[in-house]
Amino acid sequence: MKTEHRRLGLLGLALSTALALGACSVVGKPAATGEGAKLQSLAALDNQAPTRRTLDIQTWNTAQGAKVLFVEAHELPMFDLRLTFAAGSSQDGDVPGLAALTNAMLNEGVPGKDVGAIAAGFEGLGADFGNGSYRDMAVASLRSLSAREQREPALALFSQVLGKPTFPADSLARIKNQLLAGFEYQKQNPGKLASLELFEHLYGKHPYAHPSDGTPQSIPAITRQQLQAFHARAYTPGNAVIALVGDLTRSEAEAIARQVSAALPQGPALAAIAQPQTPKPGSSHIEYPSNQTHLMLAQLGIDRRDPDYAALYLGNQIFGGGGFGTRLMSEVREKRGLTYGVYSGFSAMQARGPFMINLQTRAELSEGTLALVKQLLADYLRDGPTQQELDNAKRELAGSFPLSTASNADIVGQLASMGFYDLPLSYLDDFMRDVQGLTTEQVKAAMARHLDPAALVVVTAGPTVAQKELPPPTERPSELPSTVPH
Repeated sequence: MKTEHRRLGLLGLALSTALALGACSVVGKPAATGEGAKLQSLAALDNQAPTRRTLDIQTWNTAQGAKVLFVEAHELPMFDLRLTFAAGSSQDGDVPGLAALTNAMLNEGVPGKDVGAIAAGFEGLGADFGNGSYRDMAVASLRSLSAREQREPALALFSQVLGKPTFPADSLARIKNQLLAGFEYQKQNPGKLASLELFEHLYGKHPYAHPSDGTPQSIPAITRQQLQAFHARAYTPGNAVIALVGDLTRSEAEAIARQVSAALPQGPALAAIAQPQTPKPGSSHIEYPSNQTHLMLAQLGIDRRDPDYAALYLGNQIFGGGGFGTRLMSEVREKRGLTYGVYSGFSAMQARGPFMINLQTRAELSEGTLALVKQLLADYLRDGPTQQELDNAKRELAGSFPLSTASNADIVGQLASMGFYDLPLSYLDDFMRDVQGLTTEQVKAAMARHLDPAALVVVTAGPTVAQKELPPPTERPSELPSTVPH
């Protein structure tokens, strides 16, 4: 099961910690492109940032209680539909993996159709079904042609899959075996082992602590009856957001939302999860025979509605979230050649998600590299970004931000996140306005409010070897790590 990594991460699950947060993935979908699109040379753009599509977002609630967000877009004869349920692994209770397994089983059987017939049904209509489960949410999506002769049967099948899954025993056994095989593979991945231990230390007894796809101990015991019960209480209209984008009129969109909402088991929203307790800082090590040591540093960050979100997003882009040119990449890779990549990110979720820094380096330089990264964080929190760093980050974001609404698939993802996290309809404009108005002092103050170098939880995975001093910084480091990161 793959892990989906969203392009910009402006709204949702993670910025650079997909490894730590991933579970069962949404099936990937091709990006929509506009008809009659013309190629332009860079010179013709005259240094102007690309413009973002202006979205006329309409919203309403279905009679059954589902929130709907809709954007009419007639450029292509198709539509994207995404349902987002507050039914991620944070709702597992004492059965880790229950949410992920329920979601994975949705399209394995409905009355009169097995998994093969369901797949053939969507394929024969030129439609694409996707599903996935994460810590906060579970999703199910449909892409279809908008003509009535394709739209109506695709929606009928989609409604069956969401509303009447049969959870057949043979499919349940097969998917359990796939998960168990995945757990065996994880034992060969020190980065994944470090991630699992990090979340345990960071979240303790909180629902975010356990892995989204369950454990080798929990998965075998999950029964069909447990899946049915979880589906009945979590896949309800009251627990759902419906996002729709495409070649539809308002009345057609209302009919689709009404049909899908009525097909679900009826019920209210599940109770929101509590905020986690602040963990004790500290370090732990996983002994693993390799040339490299994985380093993961984390502390609790923010929830998705925190008023400092824009400032923290921009501040992190400068520190370690924006690839080459960040503080971390410049000091750790470019000047010292200690790693191929080092990244930081806030994962803002329903409750406080993690702020994480992750990298891997040569085992004999791991202690020095860890000390260097901690010092770089402390320096950044003390001094904040420079004006040039801030200006460059704003300019880069202004150039890349239009990609967040470049296709209908991008837009439906934005709508789903806006609805799920209860953000205002003006969010995309508000975010860019807030980011462009930030000063260095505001970014510095926001980062300092939420991060503390003394509060870090650190997990390392690699061999215990004699340590060497770090090489001094230079403009041309002599060598990079001996192996490519996993």
